Amino acid sequence: MKKLKIICCVILLALVAISRISAQTATLTARVLVVRNSKSPISVAIAADYMKRRQVSNLVSVSCPDGAVSQDAESINYPDYVTAIETPIRNYLKTHTEIDFIVFTKGVPIRVYNTPGKPYGGVCSLDSRIATLGYETNPASSIINVSDPNYGSNYVGNAWANKYFNSEKRFSHAAFGGYLVTRLDGYTQADAIAVTTRSLEAEKNMLNNTINQGLILLDACFDFGFPNKDDQPYTLIPAGYKPGQKLFITRESVYGEYNSDMSVAHDYLVAKKIPVLYDSTNTFVGHKSNLMGYISWGSNDTHYDPVAYNTLRFAAGALCETAVSTSARTFLPTTGGQSLIDDIVKQGVTGVKGYTDEPLLQGIASPSILFNRYTRGWTLAESYYAASRLEGWMGIVIGDPICRAYADPTIVPVEPDSKIVLYPNPSADTIHVNLDGDHLFKIYDMGGKLLKSGKLVDKQIIIRDLSVGVYVVTISTGCKEISRKIIRKN
Repeated sequence: MKKLKIICCVILLALVAISRISAQTATLTARVLVVRNSKSPISVAIAADYMKRRQVSNLVSVSCPDGAVSQDAESINYPDYVTAIETPIRNYLKTHTEIDFIVFTKGVPIRVYNTPGKPYGGVCSLDSRIATLGYETNPASSIINVSDPNYGSNYVGNAWANKYFNSEKRFSHAAFGGYLVTRLDGYTQADAIAVTTRSLEAEKNMLNNTINQGLILLDACFDFGFPNKDDQPYTLIPAGYKPGQKLFITRESVYGEYNSDMSVAHDYLVAKKIPVLYDSTNTFVGHKSNLMGYISWGSNDTHYDPVAYNTLRFAAGALCETAVSTSARTFLPTTGGQSLIDDIVKQGVTGVKGYTDEPLLQGIASPSILFNRYTRGWTLAESYYAASRLEGWMGIVIGDPICRAYADPTIVPVEPDSKIVLYPNPSADTIHVNLDGDHLFKIYDMGGKLLKSGKLVDKQIIIRDLSVGVYVVTISTGCKEISRKIIRKN
């Protein structure tokens, strides 16, 4: 009998853990906005598939030439971008303050040209530009003037210092400004939809506590050296900096620092007992399968082997980054040029970051931050953006923004089937609860941090002291604790 009770307790704890993770997924989906191109059947189909399987209801349809079938249409002129894409998104966001994540689907352009303040005739990633909406009116935002004579006299432009870089807090637009923008893309519609499939599979494995023992492969290039390991991951913001002061990048960072950042990532993963292979030789590693992560120099490696690159295979939930200047220059079949992230999307990754145009090494995501956050249960989008120093620049993140392959230890409990109702929701001032008697409540941010607690007074919870954003409130009802998502609006 005692043994039976122990087994029942174990099962109950497992079910509670699953319900908690499932509840967090539900709160995440409410924070996602999907953007599709109504002139692209492929874009519309990918959006419909994602929204159905992820149960996302927020949608903006833009209208522009179809980037899913033409490389020319993958780029859009700045005035057309403002009219066709940025303005509809801004208008939607004004009345939907709960949005933190934006996901584009294949067919929406990837690049804007003739953009004021950008290099090479005004080029920048469309996704990265949308990620900084609101930065321009925030006095705490910092502009970085970027140049490097090695890339020509017209390689001069401005980027934003990413306010979320190396943050230890979970993301919300209300707290950090901007948005976490990703994309469902690949060579084909099927490739893009497969990204969602792998995200859901990774989440299912997490819910079932199925631990994938696949390696995270960190492939350094010995020829570039291994300097300044103790300084990794470095920041672009100097000591004593005051918001409003202009910052400058005048040279690309030393290549070997990327190797050193991989070494920091390796040490962290070893300490956490996550399988990792750190290759610091001149061998370009290939012929690996079931990988849970991948970092390399891609075609910039002095011993790059395209055959080896194309033999890599990935487990559901795998994240990747390659230090390649134009790895996301197109999402259509092409020949020549540098290695493309399209290839490893087809080879099974769930998330990968690439670049439409030259970002400098400072624009590449930090390997150590990327895997530190992701293996702590952060979402795919949070992990990539926490690892990225520059925004409004050249980066594109492929993947379901709310994908998670590792459990978050800070998830708050939930009882999704309870008939307890909180209203009005959203609210700017007070939330009413249809409960009689004295009950304790707690309010958490979306990262699981406790913000306030107390007793219900006249069936009410005062939230006017919270910042605009999304929260989770838990209420003790004697024998159990229920949770609900609430939205504090303006």
